[in-house]
Amino acid sequence: MEVEIGRGKKARRAYGFDDIAIVPSRRTRDPDDVDISWTLGPYRFAIPLLASAMDGVVSPEAAQEVGRLGGLAVLNLEGIFTRYEDAEDILARIAQLPKDVATREMQAIYEEPVKPELIAQRIQEIKASGVVTAASLTPQKVRNYYELALDAGLDVLVIQGTVVSAEHVSTDPTRPPLNLKEFIADLPVPVVVGGCASYHTGLHLMRTGAAGVLVGVGPGAACTTRGVLGIGVPQATAIADVAAARSQNMLETGEYVRVIADGGMRNGGDISKAIACGADAVMVGSPLARAHEAPGHGYHWGMATFHATLPRGARVETVQNGTLEEIITGPAHENDGTFNLMGGLRTSMATCGYRDIAEFNRAELMIAPALQSEGKHLQRDQQVGMANRAVAREAPEHMPA
Repeated sequence: MEVEIGRGKKARRAYGFDDIAIVPSRRTRDPDDVDISWTLGPYRFAIPLLASAMDGVVSPEAAQEVGRLGGLAVLNLEGIFTRYEDAEDILARIAQLPKDVATREMQAIYEEPVKPELIAQRIQEIKASGVVTAASLTPQKVRNYYELALDAGLDVLVIQGTVVSAEHVSTDPTRPPLNLKEFIADLPVPVVVGGCASYHTGLHLMRTGAAGVLVGVGPGAACTTRGVLGIGVPQATAIADVAAARSQNMLETGEYVRVIADGGMRNGGDISKAIACGADAVMVGSPLARAHEAPGHGYHWGMATFHATLPRGARVETVQNGTLEEIITGPAHENDGTFNLMGGLRTSMATCGYRDIAEFNRAELMIAPALQSEGKHLQRDQQVGMANRAVAREAPEHMPA
């Protein structure tokens, strides 16, 4: 439904996760009978979770652990791990930067060139554990490095930027546009592209032959794109729109392209809503940056935080209070949904009677502005349960003593 902004402009109303609720159906189901697995290309994963390609979230070691737990971690091939042999020293330095100079200092740190030999080394480190290996490159750099990555054994390529389109226009002869349709067609591995946040962009990306499309522009905890550029779509609406594009693309081509919700999810309830809106899987960053195994030392930041002239993102602090296993598959010892994320999804599906992700995509939803506050005054007053989200969101940054 469109609303009038002014005489010359109308707009659709859009919704985020806090605006909606999943409606229970007439059936319930045993959680052990719920199947939350999904496929991407030839690979099947036990859980529909990808770890975001953020330097404070995914290291080769963290990628191995996420893979062991049944998920897929994406390593940033233009990040700290491919610029520095001793990545740990640099990551510790970033964590110690005072707040007022963090962005400026990170810009200098990321001026170090990407080293081709480290691309191969990091991919091989992940593959050595026997898990599916995924890594990301930006559309601007993918042609420079993808062959190195494939030769090293990369299984899944993610082409990722703040916004990725299938029709990039450039008149600069030194920067010819990347023709995604031609590029993806020649690759021997599944490709995931994004982000996007609309039906038409999602549909055009699917027509490139991508195996999956990332949905999300600006919802992440460390992202400032919506403030710096003023662009974005609330996640519930963005996912539902791109899921509709998936149906249209399937009618046209017979190919089912995976929709991956990227960002804006804090707990199991948000992940459940993302799947109910139409996602096949979710990509999360800040919930995993809290893990003891996360390489960011309690901080994380996005891929554009260090942009040389227009940074979009902030270094945000988290509370490291659990292992990756506890956060992803449990057991949980907190009651706010920030641990055992996949158990939350499985129980949500069972409570509503859905057997698998495809069925859960068809769940009934309601606009529910009172969902987070109705009847919760004691939790709010006492800062417990749903009111206690300190572990799931960034903590205030502090100046070192």
